[in-house]
Amino acid sequence: MTHRTLISAESLAALIGNERLRLFDCRFDLARPDDGRARYLDEHLPGAVYADLNRDLSSAPTPGSGRHPLPAPDAFEARLRSWGVNHDSQVVAYDDGNGMYAARLWWMLRWLGHDAVAVLDGGLRRWLQLDLPLTEELPRLESGNFTAFLRHSLVADAAEVLEAAADSSRRVLDARAPERYRGEVEPIDAVAGHVPGARNHPFGLSLDARDRFLAPEALRAGLGSSLDGVSPDAAVAMCGSGVTACHLLLALEHAGLRGARLYPGSWSEWSSDPIRPVRTGSAP
Repeated sequence: MTHRTLISAESLAALIGNERLRLFDCRFDLARPDDGRARYLDEHLPGAVYADLNRDLSSAPTPGSGRHPLPAPDAFEARLRSWGVNHDSQVVAYDDGNGMYAARLWWMLRWLGHDAVAVLDGGLRRWLQLDLPLTEELPRLESGNFTAFLRHSLVADAAEVLEAAADSSRRVLDARAPERYRGEVEPIDAVAGHVPGARNHPFGLSLDARDRFLAPEALRAGLGSSLDGVSPDAAVAMCGSGVTACHLLLALEHAGLRGARLYPGSWSEWSSDPIRPVRTGSAP
């Protein structure tokens, strides 16, 4: 019972009630931060615990940190234990959109050394299509024994991004929408544009029209084009604030293109420092 990237709704349904399963509802709305929790309380998958992007999967932003800084590893380890996560747990995360919030939890578990974690492919939408059960009952939680083994190598900072973007043997992939990458619009951050040398690979390219992930071979073709001959372990993923970049990293992993790192601060951190270079337009 080990799922490391994606799990289908059918496979997850067969696991409901398994003592090793730990299920997390990651629904969130950036415009209405309390909406995801409210929807969780209304109904959710049986046994699911709510994981809030702002309160649980991020620490409070500081000047220059970006909008969704990672929590301290020991604090997140303690949170996982309080949620009942054990060293042998199969963790599954879901949201009601395209998986970008669930992918943040997926990446964070891997960051702390836990590989048995997957995202529900198609999310709550797929679950409902199959008429699978929901509940309003809150799970009874007992403390788990999860111990973190931090993987420092999965994280890149701004200095490493600057170096990687200027190095033809390395690659920075920006998962934001093309118009934000080009600097034509910037609805959130103070500065528009992208890191000079970074290539745009919108995270939505990994999904089909039903918001389910493409097959691994299709992912390899698309992602391979953006990597353009660079090994995935020489790549760094970024986005606006370190959330949708996790979705891109999940796609890379599911495609068998392993080893890419996350720039957690992403554009919100990069653009907060006027000394860092900025480029607009479609050219890397």
